[in-house]
Amino acid sequence: MSRYVIILTILVSAVVSGIVGYGFASLPREGITIFEPEPTPIPTPLAIYEIDNLAETQIPKGEIEIKDIISEEDRYISYLFEHKFSPNLNTDKIKTVTGQINIPNEPGSYPLVFMIRGYVDQNIFETGMGTKNAAAYFAENGFITVAPDFLGYGGSSPEAGNIYETRFQTYTTALSILSSLSTIKQWNNKDLFIWAHSNGGQIALTVLAITGREIPTTLWAPVTKPFPYSVLYYTDESHDGGKYIRRELAKFEELYDVDKYTFSNYLKRIKALLLVHQGGADDAIPTEWSDSFVAKMRSLDNEVEYYKYPNADHNMRPDWDTVVARDVDFFKENVQN
Repeated sequence: MSRYVIILTILVSAVVSGIVGYGFASLPREGITIFEPEPTPIPTPLAIYEIDNLAETQIPKGEIEIKDIISEEDRYISYLFEHKFSPNLNTDKIKTVTGQINIPNEPGSYPLVFMIRGYVDQNIFETGMGTKNAAAYFAENGFITVAPDFLGYGGSSPEAGNIYETRFQTYTTALSILSSLSTIKQWNNKDLFIWAHSNGGQIALTVLAITGREIPTTLWAPVTKPFPYSVLYYTDESHDGGKYIRRELAKFEELYDVDKYTFSNYLKRIKALLLVHQGGADDAIPTEWSDSFVAKMRSLDNEVEYYKYPNADHNMRPDWDTVVARDVDFFKENVQN
């Protein structure tokens, strides 16, 4: 190839490039449409359990079905009950929760105590564990008692696959049962109380924050620290030292705002009369927790009775008799009419 042909080729290429470049450069900017794909939204199915969302949700009712007799006592009969409901508000899948109900023997209508136990190892749990002693005392004094086992316990359906959804479904379980109490024909349909122990106190206070209902409530050594600290505090008791719980919490916090799931951020919504008991020898709940909680509630002008028992353990021993008698007095003082 001669040098003239090479030069000509270079010149033609330059001219063509210039024309093409000029053509694109001269196109009006508004004539170009750039398409960007929409980001795929990340599912957040547990958002339904935020306290604000639960407060705005109509929790489905169910029927409390009385089943087998557990025991027959002089003043009351203890039965197994079943409650069918949908704990996951995203679906209509029905699950069953079992529990224990005590009904006084004498015909008539009675006030009712809804009882929420603390933590019990699933491997040793039996229906009534964590509530049966106090429930017996209340029933002997003329109260119906209703104590759910919760999902995964007793004869209940399995709990959720996610450990935090399992936690939140204790709220929907309690809310559904509370909305279904009218199916118990022996209840007088007006006098309702809550008794809760340890982690059950956290459930009870969350339910009160969600509903705003003025249900007189007695709390034994309640868990009152914010979520998730209230979970992390006990992780060293897990078989793996809490590694699994912390991994799952890290995943949860990537998607959700934990502040929206803890009742302690909604104390102004709690309007119920409260009776709090705390043992000074409690190795599960520091006294400072209850001191701080009561101080906060009183600063919001909530009426709180607070008793401390310097030698009492987590189960109020050796002051159990005094504590449970104070509960009955508290309930009777707040019976309507």
